[in-house]
Amino acid sequence: MTTAAIAAHGLAKRFGRAAALRGVEFEIPVGSSLAVLGPNGAGKSTLLRLIAGLARPSAGSVEVRGIDCHRRRARAGIGYIGHATLLYPALTARENLLFAARCHAVRDPQARADALLEESGLGSAADRKAGEFSRGMAQRLAIARSLVHDPDLVLLDEPFTGLDRVASDRFSDRIDAMHRDGRTLVLVTHDLRAATRFADRAIVLARGQIRFAALDAAPAPDALERAYIDAADASA
Repeated sequence: MTTAAIAAHGLAKRFGRAAALRGVEFEIPVGSSLAVLGPNGAGKSTLLRLIAGLARPSAGSVEVRGIDCHRRRARAGIGYIGHATLLYPALTARENLLFAARCHAVRDPQARADALLEESGLGSAADRKAGEFSRGMAQRLAIARSLVHDPDLVLLDEPFTGLDRVASDRFSDRIDAMHRDGRTLVLVTHDLRAATRFADRAIVLARGQIRFAALDAAPAPDALERAYIDAADASA
């Protein structure tokens, strides 16, 4: 039996009396690309943080390749791009990448940092402090930092936020390349076009529950659109 890339079992998360997630269950195979859609407040970002091991569930569990996602061995293979860039503003772009690379025990962190800076179009800004960056530049640096350790699982929470057209196209190509290389991707997005382009599986959340799931094959775009509209209506 092949171990799933991600397996969520009865996953729930509460913040006080508010339930952000309730009874979420799904599995996706290694090398797949999952889109997570839903209206604001549906629990999408909470789900991604739980998979990343950045928060603990109120009930249930998440396994990454059969290992609890909070175990160091699981987290070492995860790259996470969230709403916040999580950069150190007083450090330069290069220093931010070097710090992340050394935390992950990357071999030759200097070479890895320099390569990512060039790939991200930030080579000329390598020695500028991250706190001086525009939102788009900071997002590009945050993406580079999340990939510094060459993770097998990449979690993307609205990753195109703040990117201009050129940077968006460059990162789209990077996502395509990661998928071709066999990495597992989870993309949280409001953009149905991005979901159908990048994902071969999808779930739609509403009020913390899965309202629609296509986990064996890519959903038809019209079915995904209907599910998204139904989820928005259910959350109104």
